[in-house]
Amino acid sequence: MNEINLTKSALTRIKEIKNKIENKNKFLRIVVDSGGCSGFQYVFSLDDKQNGDDLLIYTENSLILVVSDDQSLQFLQGCEIDFVEELGAQYFKVNNPNAKANCGCGQSFSV
Repeated sequence: MNEINLTKSALTRIKEIKNKIENKNKFLRIVVDSGGCSGFQYVFSLDDKQNGDDLLIYTENSLILVVSDDQSLQFLQGCEIDFVEELGAQYFKVNNPNAKANCGCGQSFSV
């Protein structure tokens, strides 16, 4: 089974977010949902509840990332999650080897 990899930039940004929130037990959750301009979209949120089938990614004994369901996981196998800072924008970007096409905003894809 392939992994989901986080770049140093993504790890740094997740840690910054966790340090700014009151509930330090929250983690970043990524879900693949239908929608967006290419058919599927990435949905990021902060969460503090785990499901039994969650894929958990830890760093330094702290829960960082959760992929919440089998459907999302099948689309995210082998992905790299990065945090990008460009002129006037900051966002998490998913580099997805499973995507056949991506939209211009980088938040949706097709397979």
